[in-house]
Amino acid sequence: MTVPPLVPAGPPLTADEVSRYSRHLLMPTVGEGGQRRLLAARVAVVGAGGLGSPSLLYLAAAGVGRITVIDDDLVDTTNLQRQVIHATEDVGRPKVDSAVERVRALNPDVEVVGVSEHLDPGNVRDLLGGHDIVLDGSDNFDTRYTVGDACAELGIPLVWAAVYRTEAHLTLFWSAAPEGLPATVLRDLFPTPPAPGSVPACGDAGVIGPLVGQVGAMMATEAIKLITGTGTPLLGRLLFIDVLATTQREIPVRPRDPARPRAVPTAVRDTGEAASGAEAQEPAPTVSAADLAGRLGGGQAPFVLDVRDAAEVATGVIPGADHIPVATLTSDTAASADLPTDRDVVLVCRSGARARLAATALRARGFTRLAVLEGGMLAWEGPTRTPEEMTRSSA
Repeated sequence: MTVPPLVPAGPPLTADEVSRYSRHLLMPTVGEGGQRRLLAARVAVVGAGGLGSPSLLYLAAAGVGRITVIDDDLVDTTNLQRQVIHATEDVGRPKVDSAVERVRALNPDVEVVGVSEHLDPGNVRDLLGGHDIVLDGSDNFDTRYTVGDACAELGIPLVWAAVYRTEAHLTLFWSAAPEGLPATVLRDLFPTPPAPGSVPACGDAGVIGPLVGQVGAMMATEAIKLITGTGTPLLGRLLFIDVLATTQREIPVRPRDPARPRAVPTAVRDTGEAASGAEAQEPAPTVSAADLAGRLGGGQAPFVLDVRDAAEVATGVIPGADHIPVATLTSDTAASADLPTDRDVVLVCRSGARARLAATALRARGFTRLAVLEGGMLAWEGPTRTPEEMTRSSA
């Protein structure tokens, strides 16, 4: 079951944002609206170690607008086998410093804040409150239960994972989950911390490096799914991963007390402002192949822009179409300088996805008279078209 998007959409995308996040915009499951939610999101990552490293990198690359990284440890040589956000020259530095540096280098548009305080019951609510979602990549039980209890009280979704040698657990806790979804918390799975010394730490047991990278990336994916309202989150499901056997299986997780009141999330913002100019723009209108063929033969023919790659264009184009690849349109502002603003522009690709991305890029530059050929060249060359309509010109 999908859940509603966790974060309201932020302002319309700029031309630079359209270029940077173009691979998200091509996906109907994320699209422009989802990317604007990511840019407006506030995520806290507890721990800049094995799990936090890939989580931070992928959240930053995805365009999460504000990231808080919390860690009070220093980089050690033994960390470098798996904590890929740190480099050899970072040994001896605070992990938050090297993590913040790397995130800013990867995506300067992301606001990243480093917190080197040790989380405890006295400060955890202040440090985590106000975030839309928390990822727990900590490596000790005191911190895990401190974070788990705070998120349960605040109603903040908690992406939680643990790794042991070649195995891992991954799930999502959310005491304020929407009705119909299990509102589980950490203590539903593990009511109390294990006895001191009963579970060996990573430094005693060891861990295979790529496993924490795999799980940390999956944690970032769970956060992206919640923020954008995409897919089925891991609520009520614990994913058990065994990399030696290359298997994954699910274990159901349910609240221990079904009558427990659901928490009221404190991180939810008033979405009233989002109903103004920041609300998601309507997608570009579409035009059918038959309608376009008719308009091309009329007195006010639209300007047709083919955004496919050169190799695709060589196989045939709509007569009279100009050609600018979508990669050029989204990365080079000057590429659209000569496009007309006083007539309709119809964007064409193979099936429509790249044309919609091109429309988003052009709209960010002020073009308004845009349409997308519905079904792209697949529809233009379809079996229902007449030979005259299927006439091609070389390009």
